[in-house]
Amino acid sequence: MARLTAEDRTALTDALRRLLAEHGGEAQVRQAMQTGRGYDPDLWRRLAEMGVVGLIAPEACGGAGLGPVELELVMEEAGAALLCSPLISSGVLAPALLQALGDEEACLRLLPGIAGGATIATVALTGPAGGWTEADLALEAASDGAGWTLTGEASFVTEGQGADVLLAVARTREGAAVFEVDPRGGGVEVKALPTFDPTLRLASMAFCEAPARALAGARPAWDAVEAAMDLARLALAGEAAGGARRVLDATVDYARQRIQFGRPIGSFQAIKHMAADMLLETESAISAARHAARALAEDDAGAGAAVSLASFACADAFVGAAAASIQMHGGIAFTWAHPAHLYLRRARADAQLFGAPSFHRERYLAQLGG
Repeated sequence: MARLTAEDRTALTDALRRLLAEHGGEAQVRQAMQTGRGYDPDLWRRLAEMGVVGLIAPEACGGAGLGPVELELVMEEAGAALLCSPLISSGVLAPALLQALGDEEACLRLLPGIAGGATIATVALTGPAGGWTEADLALEAASDGAGWTLTGEASFVTEGQGADVLLAVARTREGAAVFEVDPRGGGVEVKALPTFDPTLRLASMAFCEAPARALAGARPAWDAVEAAMDLARLALAGEAAGGARRVLDATVDYARQRIQFGRPIGSFQAIKHMAADMLLETESAISAARHAARALAEDDAGAGAAVSLASFACADAFVGAAAASIQMHGGIAFTWAHPAHLYLRRARADAQLFGAPSFHRERYLAQLGG
């Protein structure tokens, strides 16, 4: 895994910030979220050319070969811009699972297309209960000696409607295993799920003896899933931290400019207190996300606990900042036309994806006890 210098990281995030400002502003976000695929293909291509889509994929497979520290910084920028894209699904979760499994043949076959942005990949991890644990798997795999088939249901599959490659986690007699499935093939029915956040695409998938290809693993499959999920949760935490920071900055700017009773509203004590609370929560979230990234990069023994802490801290900070922003903006922010509304919806959706804050708190306490 390559590591960039601090200057290189700054150059990467600055370049990404400029790209998103030019091609991923509020108008482009609103336009993309109304389309069937939910993202701008031209922006996705530009992200792939920059190396963002293949950020964590190894260089041998066409990726940048970077790690959690760079990923977290990139996701802060993505969250700040409310990026509509399959980045967490196809740029983080799927390549992380392939690498964690250690199936070299699958990595060499699938990762170049994924890293280049030509192939959209996703992972089916949980059933309708959405528990994100091994006990919540609702897919069963069966083998007739010549091949495998999957039966059951997967839900809350990110970017499931537009995926070209699906990695499905299913039960076998020997335990959990990971399978490659053609989501447009026979035996798979895909349905879009309603989402609170219009920039998020989720799907449910019904499998009826769907043909599947078992992926080899150098480690137990669920251990690989947990490793991939830690990276995806880190990415989600970084997105939330970046979103909270952008909301804070926009709200403070508004408080300086909005005049009421002949004074900027930022001079009112109540507004000052709310802004101070937002600043404290936002800075704490950024610190938690970056600490978790360093722990994962260094393979620290407490990395899992750090990711759990970042997951609930960043989710709570983003939801709190977005809600406070609407309150501080007043009636204008309650309208759908105001960007604060978009950030609140992203914050509330992110807070439930891959586990609610309560789940991460329990996981954090269990990891500390362990």
